[in-house]
Amino acid sequence: MLADPHVWTTVLAGGIGSRFWPVSTPEHPKQLLPLASDRPLIVDTVERARALAPDERIRILAGRHLAEPFRNVLPDLADECYWVEPEAKGTCPVLAWAAWQVHQVDPEAVMVSLHADHLIRPVERFQETLETAVEVARRDDLLLSVGAEPDRPETGFGYVAPGELLEPAGSVSAHRVEAFHEKPAVETAQRYIDQGYLWNTGIFVWKAAVFLEEVATHAPEVDTHMAMLEDSVESFFDSVPVCVVDRAVMERSARVGTVRASFEWDDVGSWEALSRTREGDGHHNVLIGQARAVEARDNIVFSE
Repeated sequence: MLADPHVWTTVLAGGIGSRFWPVSTPEHPKQLLPLASDRPLIVDTVERARALAPDERIRILAGRHLAEPFRNVLPDLADECYWVEPEAKGTCPVLAWAAWQVHQVDPEAVMVSLHADHLIRPVERFQETLETAVEVARRDDLLLSVGAEPDRPETGFGYVAPGELLEPAGSVSAHRVEAFHEKPAVETAQRYIDQGYLWNTGIFVWKAAVFLEEVATHAPEVDTHMAMLEDSVESFFDSVPVCVVDRAVMERSARVGTVRASFEWDDVGSWEALSRTREGDGHHNVLIGQARAVEARDNIVFSE
C-alpha cells in the first residue's frame, strides 16, 4: 500500500455495460463478468485498490441493486466499504458526494477514483504511477488525470493535451493539462497522437477539499445542491442533474494536471476490447468459457 495514510480509493461501479448485452444486464452487469482476467472485473479492481489503501479506506460507489451481487464475489469486504447511490446521476454528482463524505471523516484526504471496467497491468507500475499522482496532488493542489500513451487512434476514448512539465515528485512525469478533448473522429484522434496527446483513462487523483472547491467554482449545477447532503443524501441525488465530471469540472478548471501512466491500460468497454485484453489462439480467436473454433479466425466467443 502507499505510505500516505490519508489516501482513499473510490471505485465507480454503477454502470450497466450495455455494450456487452446480452451477457451484461442491469441485474448482472459487466463488473461481475470475467472480461479482463478469469475473475470478475470488480474483483480485479478491488485488488488494485488494495495496492493503494487498506479496506477501511476503500469505497465502492454503486446502486443498491448491485451491492449484494458485489458482496457475493467480495465476501471479505466490509459493509461500510459500500456507498450506495440512491439514483444514478453520472460521475460528477457521485464523486462530489464521495468527496464530501471523505472530507467529513478525513480533512487531509487524497482521493483516487478508479473505474470497475479497466484492464491494468502490472499492478506494481500502477502503484508506482499512483504514488506519484498522490504526491503531486498533495503538493500542487491539482486535479490529476492519469494519462495513458496511445497505441492506436481510438475514437472511444477522451484525450488529454499535456502542457508544462511539473516538478518531479516520483518516478513518472507529471504535466499541467492544456486541454481535454472528448471522443474524436479517427482522423482527429490520429492528429492528437501525432501531437503527443495522452488517453484520458478516467483515473483521477485529487485532494477531497480541492475537488470540492473546484465543484463550487465551476460546477454550479452540482454545487447548488451540495448543502442538501447535510440532511439527506436522497434529496441531493433526487434534485441534482445528470452530469459527468470530465465536462462539469475537469474541462472548466484551471487547476488540472496529468500523470503519465507507466502501466498498460485499456478500457473494457465493448466486445471488441476482448481481442486486446485476452490472449487469442494462433488464428486470433479469443475463446472464453466452453468454446471451440473450427476453421475460424478473428472471432470473439463468450460462453457461459
